[in-house]
Amino acid sequence: MDIELRGVAASGGWPEPGCRCASCGRLRAAGTRYGPFGAVVDGVPLDDLPRADVHGGYEVRAPRGGRALVAAAPGARPEPVRGVAYDAVLLDLVGSPEHLGYLRHVGAVTSGTEILAVHVDHRVSSPAELERRTAFWRRPDHGPFRTLLLGGTRSGKSAEAELRLAACADVLYVATGPSRDDDPEWTDRVTAHRLRRPAWWRTVETTDLVGVLKSATGAVLVDGIGTWLAAAMDEAGAWEHPPLVQPVLDDLVSAWRGTEARVVAVSEEVGLSLVPTTASGRVFGDLLGGLNQRLAAESEEAALVVAGRVLELG
Repeated sequence: MDIELRGVAASGGWPEPGCRCASCGRLRAAGTRYGPFGAVVDGVPLDDLPRADVHGGYEVRAPRGGRALVAAAPGARPEPVRGVAYDAVLLDLVGSPEHLGYLRHVGAVTSGTEILAVHVDHRVSSPAELERRTAFWRRPDHGPFRTLLLGGTRSGKSAEAELRLAACADVLYVATGPSRDDDPEWTDRVTAHRLRRPAWWRTVETTDLVGVLKSATGAVLVDGIGTWLAAAMDEAGAWEHPPLVQPVLDDLVSAWRGTEARVVAVSEEVGLSLVPTTASGRVFGDLLGGLNQRLAAESEEAALVVAGRVLELG
């Protein structure tokens, strides 16, 4: 199946006429414009091909016999025909990258499926940002491949971690924080995170992060290293005697280095905060800062997230 895109944008184009958002402004300043979505498949315009409607879009048969699944509009999530593995999918990856993960999960998208982003618009900040994201979404689900995401409170680091794995067929979400049923604010945070994640992701609440890294082979999201360290210090009685937790940290770094998983872990960047006023706070900051450095040294990727924007660290 040979697909030539004649346009990739939503119906209004990108930049959208009259829109004053930063995304559209950047393109206007660069003199760049993307036309509305259109395609030619095996030499025939997409609109001229036989199609069958599905919820959220339609599927088409190419002149040479291939099948493609197409999103009808921005925000649409085309439902695949049961048992069909498509030769190509044309999806709203800007608005619903997790739908690609769903299609992989049910077998409609395989390693041989061509994946194209359509209905692109100002929901993404720039073409370069879309290219950055699609590079993550085209990676194999398996590893070994390690990514450490650092950031301060409410920096967007957890959302970035979820974004990087959004298109995976199966993700193990490892919540390392303790259960706090008596804290409504904490419960609300946990609920918001859970609702943001795809329904088919698996979740495990555990402090046995070493065991997870040793046994997992697919995509794993760890949120986060700081809460794991606090629990490890509690178990080792290390708040008053920090060296007691060092063997546990060594085990984690060893498991991180040896994992077969594609793992994305979130951790707090303690170097951007004020020096804690308590001895225990200073001990925790020193240990976490050192652990972050060791994990970053054993990672294929590390990035700093600030105000929802990502700086890749070399």
